[in-house]
Amino acid sequence: MPDNAPFRLGTRRSPLAMAQAHEARARLCAAHGWDEARVELVPVIASGDKIQDRPLADIGGKALWTRELDIWLAEGRIDAAVHSMKDVETIRPDAIAIAAILPREDKADVLLGATSLEAIPQGAKVGTSAPRRAAQLLHARPDLEVVGIRGNVATRMAKLQAGEADATFLAAAGLARLGEKGVGVRLDPEDWLPAPAQAAIGIECRASDEEAQAILAAIDHAPSREEVLAERALLEGLGGTCHSPIAALTRREGDALRMTAAIYSPDGAIRIARDAIFAPGDLDAPRQLAADLLAEAPAHVAAHFGSFA
Repeated sequence: MPDNAPFRLGTRRSPLAMAQAHEARARLCAAHGWDEARVELVPVIASGDKIQDRPLADIGGKALWTRELDIWLAEGRIDAAVHSMKDVETIRPDAIAIAAILPREDKADVLLGATSLEAIPQGAKVGTSAPRRAAQLLHARPDLEVVGIRGNVATRMAKLQAGEADATFLAAAGLARLGEKGVGVRLDPEDWLPAPAQAAIGIECRASDEEAQAILAAIDHAPSREEVLAERALLEGLGGTCHSPIAALTRREGDALRMTAAIYSPDGAIRIARDAIFAPGDLDAPRQLAADLLAEAPAHVAAHFGSFA
């Protein structure tokens, strides 16, 4: 990359994706002493943003968030791509490297439309297209009705206002990054487990681009990277897809990581949860945790796992 050429950072066009790209640019400029113009944001329309009327799992899964950016990376039209790590497929192409994970935000979910899960009226409609949220909700409140609801933060809030659902969920991290920190009621992640890699921004580049990897290494946050890679190893071990209800929370205990992971039947009737404590960087431990969860699961629950997302 010539000295005067901007570092091209690809991103989806949604407001949250753009906010995350702006954070990545600010961190790069601070780390390298660059002027803001040294990092060019390159917005790309992702397939997942074009199709809003169907659940993600029904139209191609997580690849809908990464496909266009992967192509632009491969073609050399961008130098790196910014992603929400919870939306990135577990198995990535060998030609792409996760070069940086930014400091993780609040991992919790936020409930909109009620003051608590218990306060949601009997038989109410709760909007979500996430299998984890749906199964976790029905496990706690089997009387509620889950209705599909997709779209960016503003769209989902508008659908709630329009009465398409009585309550819904959003990620606390996304709200914070959009400057909406006071919205909704935060659900304690110890009780309401988040999605694997929730609240983490990742930046990928070509595995062969040593210069880009060196540039991005300056903003890699090691503790967040250790948590995210552990949770992605859990997903790998489970063979989860976009249809698989999987929840996980990783926190630090001294020099170790403690992971609580749960898998569910889609209707929430069955919940299997286990804990594991392991050293950062030990990816075999979360894979073993996944194996233990699947070994405990009835056949009809295990059937929802086993092929990579």
